Amino acid sequence: MIGHGTWNQPAGTITDDTEQALCIARSLVEQHEFDPVDIAERFVEWYDSDPFDIGRMTMKSLSRLRHGDEWDEAGQHVWESSPEGQNAGNGSVMRCAPLAVPYATDWDRLVEVSRQSSQITHADPRCTYGCAVLNLTVAGLLDDADTPLQDALDDIGSDAPSELVTALQPIAWGDSPDTLETSGYVVHSLQTALHDGLVAESAEEAIVTAVNRGGDTDTIGAIAGAVAGARFGASQLPERWVSAIDEVGELESLASQITTLS
Repeated sequence: MIGHGTWNQPAGTITDDTEQALCIARSLVEQHEFDPVDIAERFVEWYDSDPFDIGRMTMKSLSRLRHGDEWDEAGQHVWESSPEGQNAGNGSVMRCAPLAVPYATDWDRLVEVSRQSSQITHADPRCTYGCAVLNLTVAGLLDDADTPLQDALDDIGSDAPSELVTALQPIAWGDSPDTLETSGYVVHSLQTALHDGLVAESAEEAIVTAVNRGGDTDTIGAIAGAVAGARFGASQLPERWVSAIDEVGELESLASQITTLS
């Protein structure tokens, strides 16, 4: 929002997080349902536009898609060939929140589409279930649930990786871990962003706190922003931020149309 930082882009420039979320949102509106084949094609088209920032696993998966892999094969192949420590990035949880709106009241389907949306590029269960937990939490917030993260964890039960559940359970209980990490590891990103999104007293506080932690700022900010948006509503986003984003017209239009799909 200041401009000409890490990537020397002007203020208000959206990054790969929002670019891919837009791919999902456009697909939902135009297809009137979750269509992983269509979303994968949109991801590849975005990849071909030579974005200034793109995650490593996403780049590898989209390259495989470009060369003929099916939507549910590319991410799996990349995951299987990646060593531990490089196989569970946050590149799918950063983009998945649009799915929580049309499927907010059908949690079984929301879990399914959230996991499949991740599988296109990030097939590790920590990533696929990470998307499910985030979207269930957002859905709960949209329904004014008192304990949205706990409800999400209860819903996925023992299916999710224990490492993910163990990291998020204290956040659900309202505890603040001694250390909140800002790496690109999906478990770290979800723990930090969910904490900031759920404890802040305003949308602005949630996003500023998350981003100013440093590290993978756009992704942690994107996740915290999705949670804060569901908690506080779009009207609580600072106008000085909204007015700086070129894509705001399309974002508002897509948001309006997505709400009619549910």
